[in-house]
Amino acid sequence: MDAEEIDAFWEDPEKVEEFARKPPDHRLQALIEAEPDPRRLRALDVGCAGGRNAAFLAENGVDVVATDGSAAMVERTRERLAGLLGPEAAAERVIRATMDVMPWAADASFDLVVALGIYHNARTAEEWRAALAETARVLRPGGRLLVSVFAPETDLDGEGTTPVPGVPHLFERAGGRRMYMVGPATLDQDLAVHGLEPVEPSALAEGKVEVGRRVSVNALYRKPPEAG
Repeated sequence: MDAEEIDAFWEDPEKVEEFARKPPDHRLQALIEAEPDPRRLRALDVGCAGGRNAAFLAENGVDVVATDGSAAMVERTRERLAGLLGPEAAAERVIRATMDVMPWAADASFDLVVALGIYHNARTAEEWRAALAETARVLRPGGRLLVSVFAPETDLDGEGTTPVPGVPHLFERAGGRRMYMVGPATLDQDLAVHGLEPVEPSALAEGKVEVGRRVSVNALYRKPPEAG
């Protein structure tokens, strides 16, 4: 599947609404509920899809910015945030951008990065590494990263995946779509390169699906506070 076909997949109106209908991530809900004052948080939702998590953050007073590479997903998220923050603020806060290039975001500008179901969409090892590096760059010292990525056991279509020769962790699905999938130890190692430390042990979780298999690594990391 070439880049245009992959983009078309995420632009599909039915796919957009499928993501928009999903409830906020339960781990994100728990994080925000534990905050004494969520209004003091500045959060970045990378790969916001239909806005389920961005809208939840806005509803709880979090200063949220959301990004997605899909024009349709961005538009749907803007619609949701417009009802909470107004059209002008929604247009400014929901940005069409990829996960690996964020020149619009200043260094150390977010207290929380939400990256749920996004990093594994990397189609090369270089894209994977760049996405993690950008996340670490925009996190403030003491900031946290909430992440979920598919593990290699995942088979979304029930048609199997094939390792890409010469590129560890890169797999090709039926139809040619590529995904970068890792286990907990590899995710920990790759984020440790950027100084991020697990807040709790990174763990595998298997979701219930009618077709194939969906296994994710769920993790929470923290960027250490600056010394002194």
